[in-house]
Amino acid sequence: MTIWECIRVAISALGTHGMRSLLTTLGIVIGVASVIVMVAVGTGARSEVERQINSLGTNILQIQPGSSRVSGRAAGTGTSLPLSDGEVAAIKDQVHGIRAITGTLTRVAPVVSGNMNWLTSVSGVHADYFTVRDWEPSSGRVFDEAEVRAGARVAVIGSTVAQQMFGQQNPLGAVLRVVNIPLTVIGVLEPKGQSTSGRDQDDIIVIPMTTARMVIVTRNKLVPAQVGAITVKLEPDAPVARAKEEIERILRERRRIQAGREDDFFVRDLAEYLRTRTAAQQTFGLLLGATAAISLIVGGIGIMNIMLVSVTERTREIGLRLAVGAWQRDIMMQFLVEAMSLCMLGGLIGLALGLFGTMLVAFFAQWPVLVNAQIIALALAAAAATGIFFGFYPARRAAALKPIEALRME
Repeated sequence: MTIWECIRVAISALGTHGMRSLLTTLGIVIGVASVIVMVAVGTGARSEVERQINSLGTNILQIQPGSSRVSGRAAGTGTSLPLSDGEVAAIKDQVHGIRAITGTLTRVAPVVSGNMNWLTSVSGVHADYFTVRDWEPSSGRVFDEAEVRAGARVAVIGSTVAQQMFGQQNPLGAVLRVVNIPLTVIGVLEPKGQSTSGRDQDDIIVIPMTTARMVIVTRNKLVPAQVGAITVKLEPDAPVARAKEEIERILRERRRIQAGREDDFFVRDLAEYLRTRTAAQQTFGLLLGATAAISLIVGGIGIMNIMLVSVTERTREIGLRLAVGAWQRDIMMQFLVEAMSLCMLGGLIGLALGLFGTMLVAFFAQWPVLVNAQIIALALAAAAATGIFFGFYPARRAAALKPIEALRME
């Protein structure tokens, strides 16, 4: 008996009890749909983390001033003394494995060019900023350290600002007025997309740090050379934990923080932060995985049960086939194919529901999802494996029937 004959007989047998067959596959449907959603969410989360890490730059540490305390109570993040150029220099000189370092002063400000205006993020940075962020210009150039020291009134703009302010025109050489200060556009950055918080990273104007202190912030009387946050990019083989410890030691010394006292700054590993942020998504995926496994087991037990019922109902048919010369392996193959057909039917329905559920998760939960051919193949393979595993015992029982005893059955 060929495999195609087995499939034809299986389809005919399942069609005889269509509703029973459909209800039997419900566990497989739920299991396969759960597998599709689980793997799509998990794969999408990993892909999104990699994209966000790449958009921020790899091996990144970010340092921000913390909160000051008044009578033992925290006054809020950023209320302690600002970080300064001196601390940037000390970290650059004393910490091993640093590739680039920059301060970042940021403010949301209106920008005007001709009759166009736009509200955007304006960031004052050091020349290493573009190396730290792995951010190259798509046209023009970025400013250098000499322009930072001179307080040059130049600007490098993101692609969103370029589109909003200049449309299809070439922005290079154009003059933007930021807080009534004219800045000449010297470059347009490559698109980066959204940040971890959903902010458009390309909606930005980048200017030299010294220019920013004159344009976008009020000079701090205690720390005139303030730099806002500090971002450090390490060499690929540099140990992040060791660099973090060295930075904390240097800042505690420079900011005169006594032993046992709480730091008035914090150092954050951005890559670790992003991985932590996806923990909820991964937990959700694990829960779906448990649901998928339980559903497949329940569905497999249901299929085993219905196949045993089918063997009982068709005992005389089995005896007749054995009597006219069918091999035991033919009987076993027939019932295995029927069990697999039931599971594959449930798998196809579950596949459709899983893809629909994936779209719902992406739309309503705003979680990244990724569906590819490997995910679909995995789900269908799980369904087929369930059919083989739980269909084996009924198939073996059918093949073990004695022809004479089977023909005597009513």
